[in-house]
Amino acid sequence: MKKLILGVFVLLLFSCGQRESKQTSTPNYFDIAGYFAAEATRLQKANPTVVKQVFAKGEIEKKPTKIADWKIELAGFNNADINKASWRGEFATTSDGNTIIYTTANPKIPIKKVDIIKINDQVKGIKIIQSTQNSLYTSTDTLFYFPDSLYTVQSEQKIKLLSKKKYLVIGKFK
Repeated sequence: MKKLILGVFVLLLFSCGQRESKQTSTPNYFDIAGYFAAEATRLQKANPTVVKQVFAKGEIEKKPTKIADWKIELAGFNNADINKASWRGEFATTSDGNTIIYTTANPKIPIKKVDIIKINDQVKGIKIIQSTQNSLYTSTDTLFYFPDSLYTVQSEQKIKLLSKKKYLVIGKFK
């Protein structure tokens, strides 16, 4: 009888812990990581052709390509997840028509602004601004994603004593 009571107690203890972990994993803000994981899976199956343009060092390269791994291709977007536990409450949420805007002034958080454009609960566009600054290095990245249409990554980097570097990657879906 003691073993049965102990077994029931252990089961109740574990079931309470599982419920609690589900509650703490609920995103406070738009689930960027979940959205781009789903997009990577969807695009991997669809296997679209993308015309990719790279602008760097004053040169332009343009070519149609098939993306071998969409998780890697969209990693910069996926890494902009603002639902980290330590960032809870750090983002102000505002709305402007069909756009939800998340912003932070915390200098320790590299993601400064995220705009989510939704029409009829469907994501039509995402804009992410990331900025990192310290005494030796400044970097600003602006990322845009429009499902089945276009994605861009624009970066500007400045390292002390070196010239500013800029690059732009544009991927247009065919």
